[in-house]
Amino acid sequence: MSDPARRPTAVIVGASATGLLAAAALAGSAEVTIVERDHLPDGPTSRRGVPQARHAHLVWSGGVKALEELLPGVADEVVSRGGRLVHIMGDMVSRAPNEVWFRRFQATHHRNLVCSRNLLDAVLRERVLADERLTVLQNTTALELQGNAHRVTGVRVDSGGEISTIGADLVIDASGRGSHTPQWLTGLGVARVAERKVDAGVAYATRLFRAPHSAADHAFPLINVQANPAKAPGRGGIILPIEDGQWIVTLSGTRGGEPTSDPDAFLDFALGLADPVIGELLKNAEPLGGVATTRSTANHRRYYEKAKHWPEGLLVLGDAIASFNPVYGHGLTVAAQCALAVRDIARTTPLTAAGTARRMQRAAARPVGAAWDLAVGQDAFYPGATDTPPNAAERFLARFVDRAVKTGAANPRALEALLDVMSLERPAARLFSPDMLIPMLFGPKRPRLQGPPLSEAERKTATS
Repeated sequence: MSDPARRPTAVIVGASATGLLAAAALAGSAEVTIVERDHLPDGPTSRRGVPQARHAHLVWSGGVKALEELLPGVADEVVSRGGRLVHIMGDMVSRAPNEVWFRRFQATHHRNLVCSRNLLDAVLRERVLADERLTVLQNTTALELQGNAHRVTGVRVDSGGEISTIGADLVIDASGRGSHTPQWLTGLGVARVAERKVDAGVAYATRLFRAPHSAADHAFPLINVQANPAKAPGRGGIILPIEDGQWIVTLSGTRGGEPTSDPDAFLDFALGLADPVIGELLKNAEPLGGVATTRSTANHRRYYEKAKHWPEGLLVLGDAIASFNPVYGHGLTVAAQCALAVRDIARTTPLTAAGTARRMQRAAARPVGAAWDLAVGQDAFYPGATDTPPNAAERFLARFVDRAVKTGAANPRALEALLDVMSLERPAARLFSPDMLIPMLFGPKRPRLQGPPLSEAERKTATS
């Protein structure tokens, strides 16, 4: 018989953003141990376990809300250390995939949290690991799950050559794209779940710059030129103003149009985008270091929530469920929303109760599914992206979203509805609300912009 006075135990594999947020979600309900294969740095420093940290990251407003529920005041803490809450679209110059420029409406409530990934991770580590109820085992690698097909009872780990087993009522895989859960489940006798992969073949090249001239002293807008799936290869880029007067600049291209790690080719690639605004703004910017590249950009989803049989005591979160093309910036938002869903269930249901892990897995699938539909709705149209071409419903939805973007680019009510969905605050049904359909039916009151809505004063701060 179980001891009613004993607090449940949870082991989290990975001190990623997902793992840290999961720990914050469960700290009030369980004794939590985080198993991390790396040594965690002090302060905003890169580490091996987050190889994508050099590339542009942001947290959509739906993620900011989730972060604040989990860790009240965390967004203000990031801002106090140089991050920004960027108004969408007021503080942005953005071209949609259909090549429509958004007007910089100020009426919407949406704010993205923008900073370097190193700073965000450092703030999350400091906030979460300050909780004395948590234990962190660094330089420790998770080897396999313990238990059987019916119940996971812990995880076997390697701590510098010392092999041991950590028992737990709940094991959470937050290890990211490289998750071993599929193999671990097979080892327990659990059938593999359905998977889907949509790979647009996107390559990323990122370089850090010192913001030119007085742009470093101003709240310079985020600049975003998105690739057009209808014109392969799709090429795009983003200037992300971050802390310390720096810009993270990430360029992207699909098969046949990929950027390279050659520093001498970086500016030419930016100038060669469908609109050269990013390249023009970089002409007077000082590069800080070389070019970092990655091709780990495929959308990959595992449908754990649909498994015919799911063992008690196991939960998979974040990129270990689904990884997304980073260009859409939804990974961190999904991680926060998944953790919030876990916390809400843990507050009302004991971790040891039958079916709790399955309930949590299904709850985590909701934000995952919303982000997945948005990403795949674009990437599936690139040549060679998937063995399963878009079906009739997906093609219809893509056309509708295209119209919604054109409408939102010129109408503030429609933009509010569009951003509710893009920010993962509301389900996709919001696109069919009167706020969108009425402006869509009657058309925009203003003509479409013919170029980036960058003010003359903003342009001068960066180019003169």
